[in-house]
Amino acid sequence: MRYQKRISGPLLDRIDIHLEVPRVDVEKLGDDRLGEPSEAIRDRVEHARQRQRDRLEAVALVCNSEMGPAEIRQFCHLADPCRALLRTAMAQLQLTAHAYHRVIKVARTIADLAGADEIGPAHLAEALQYRSRRLA
Repeated sequence: MRYQKRISGPLLDRIDIHLEVPRVDVEKLGDDRLGEPSEAIRDRVEHARQRQRDRLEAVALVCNSEMGPAEIRQFCHLADPCRALLRTAMAQLQLTAHAYHRVIKVARTIADLAGADEIGPAHLAEALQYRSRRLA
């Protein structure tokens, strides 16, 4: 925590996904349950990347992270419930304009991984959860 406090807000604002990974309990290490197979994850990621390439081909971009504000307006349509959620998050979490665009790009990627054509409130809510609480 002390180390994180030393990192400036503007630098942290440029990191799209902030995750805290807790220590794994010893009981879970010996658990016989299996998670999702790596092949299934790889297939989902490959399909999402192909969706991005297909969508962004006309503007000579390859993936969502390369989009600027113009491409975000063009390819990341937000329905009214999403706009309301983002407006509330901007106010409550005190997000910067830079973070606003980054959240939308992460939400677009989450939607691509889910195979969705449009960004939904659940995609946007998940993307908002990845913002640093310190910045928020």
